[in-house]
Amino acid sequence: MGEGKGSTLVHLLVVILCLVAFGFAIAAERRRSTGTIHKDDNSNGTYCVYNSDVATGYGVGAFLFLLSSESLLMGVTKCMCFGRPLAPGGNRAWTIIYFVSSWVTFLVAEACLVAGAKKNAYHTKYRDMIYAQNLSCETLRKGVFIAGAVFVVATMILNVYYYMYFTKATTTQAAGKTNRASSTVGMTGYA
Repeated sequence: MGEGKGSTLVHLLVVILCLVAFGFAIAAERRRSTGTIHKDDNSNGTYCVYNSDVATGYGVGAFLFLLSSESLLMGVTKCMCFGRPLAPGGNRAWTIIYFVSSWVTFLVAEACLVAGAKKNAYHTKYRDMIYAQNLSCETLRKGVFIAGAVFVVATMILNVYYYMYFTKATTTQAAGKTNRASSTVGMTGYA
């Protein structure tokens, strides 16, 4: 990363990884498993038959792509806590705001994706109650993966702004150091 300029490659990778995570989250929502109740003739019990479990894999894929995007950005910026200090001013304030906001949306997105994948993978097998006419098969509610997808996009936008302001704040710090180093103090001898 050059002095004063954010890496275009980092921006591009963060956006691509987040968009892939978004795509996986949308695919997981569209492919949620649904169950139908079937009657077991031998035991007079009922059991659920589920059509597909691919949404769990899509949810985990979205989780991993978003995690890799966040890890890449935090590795490049050294999580804002390690490395050079940021210059005081507006850029540092916006960096901190975007940093905290992106972590909040990241955690919410990851929670939605993991909870959706876990709940989608949970299947009820047998129901032993013969008179249970109104029971249905356990399935994931609509919108869990969509909520994750929305927070993935919010995380992506906040991460782009965080990196942009982070590079501005470190540029200001570097420029301040070079100006101080080039100034002379006048330590010449008296005549």
